[in-house]
Amino acid sequence: MLSEAKNQLLTQVGPGTPMGDLLRRYWHPIGAESEFDEMSVRPARLFGEDLVLYKDLSGNYGLVDRQCPHRRADLAYGFVEKCGLRCNYHGWLYDETGQCTEQPYEDIANPQVRLKDRIKIKSYPVQVKAGMIWAYMGPLPAPLVPTWEPFTWANGFRQVVISEVPCNWFQCQENSIDPVHFEWMHSNWSVRLRGDTGPYSPTHTKLGFEEFEYGLIYKRVREDTDEKHPLWAVGRLALWPNVFCLGDHFEWRVPIDDENTLSITWAFNRVPREREPYVQEKIPAWYGPVKDEATGQWISSHVMNQDFVAWVGQGRIADRTQENLGASDRGIAMLRRHFFDELDAIAQGRDPKGLVRDAAKNECIDLPVAARRLFVDGLTRDELKAHPIIGKHLKEYAFQAGQPEAVKRAFHDAMGIRVDAQGNVVDVDLTAPSGHSLDPQASQASGKQTFPIHPIRDERHA
Repeated sequence: MLSEAKNQLLTQVGPGTPMGDLLRRYWHPIGAESEFDEMSVRPARLFGEDLVLYKDLSGNYGLVDRQCPHRRADLAYGFVEKCGLRCNYHGWLYDETGQCTEQPYEDIANPQVRLKDRIKIKSYPVQVKAGMIWAYMGPLPAPLVPTWEPFTWANGFRQVVISEVPCNWFQCQENSIDPVHFEWMHSNWSVRLRGDTGPYSPTHTKLGFEEFEYGLIYKRVREDTDEKHPLWAVGRLALWPNVFCLGDHFEWRVPIDDENTLSITWAFNRVPREREPYVQEKIPAWYGPVKDEATGQWISSHVMNQDFVAWVGQGRIADRTQENLGASDRGIAMLRRHFFDELDAIAQGRDPKGLVRDAAKNECIDLPVAARRLFVDGLTRDELKAHPIIGKHLKEYAFQAGQPEAVKRAFHDAMGIRVDAQGNVVDVDLTAPSGHSLDPQASQASGKQTFPIHPIRDERHA
């Protein structure tokens, strides 16, 4: 267990807090590039700060304070110009640095005063990589946005999934270094959710945890495997500071504030060899619901939805003064110790672990990836369908509920398959070039392929 003071050190992320200061020294994905196909401005609450994310008419992104400093109007209702975001109340215009560049009436009535030169709102750097929009909220000079090896893989269908989870970020990240929960939450609980009483998953018999340059690795052996199995020989990754990585699948847990977390997933599916070369024109993004709208119950049918149930069940902020850790929690204890060490490091003026500042190294950062061959070299379509895990994922996205039909169709097009009325995966003789949509309903009049995404929840004007 932890003391209340240490629990607060891990969980409080607002401005001026030690953990908030640590996390702000990393780039975080805060949205998806394809979100801005259908909109130009949206609110973004991050680390307890109310901000606005926008894309102006020149294609530049900005992340600025939500309140206009003139009369405190809401810039989430502003509109974009060729360079920057204009307040819809009196027309003051701000560029991506937060500098006020126009004050329409003041520029006419008192041009010599140049009040706009003295007005600058809070802003943060924004970059785009791997179809995601990244923000940096820490001290300059900023590190580089990491180019993780999977971001460079070819011949893959990628998608980004966004959810808001009503709990603190740290209990989400602890899940990343907890291998035994797979046995119970994702395997055995799924058996019971189907109405069966067995058989249960093979039991874990051995766990290992170690550190590498960019985070922690957990390893596991079950009754049906040995130390030659990739789950032990390679393992899974908890990347600094808030990422879970399975190689073809990254999950970020970005703090919205102390009691809410932005879950962002980047997922990669290697297309069959018959579909090479495949170049994806657009990386779709979609909002993953956490509750069933009809019943109000938490969704438990998909892997990450099951995780959400566990995280939220611990309370808005888990009370670690009341817990009792066991042998399976060695990774949890290790993670916490490392974070306390990192808090000490930045207090002494040092960089935290895992930052990337070497541009040459950042061309492609290699990671330990189990089953790398499947993702890099690929399989034939028949081999994919016969694979015990990937084959099941061909029908639908396995990790979260709610994938839109347009995204599912685009995925099936990329893989060269359809699911028939009996639920069987069947090959399709596709005639359109690989990487292009075959479904006219997935395209707008402009010819651009677009995908629906739920607007980020904003209760201020509900």
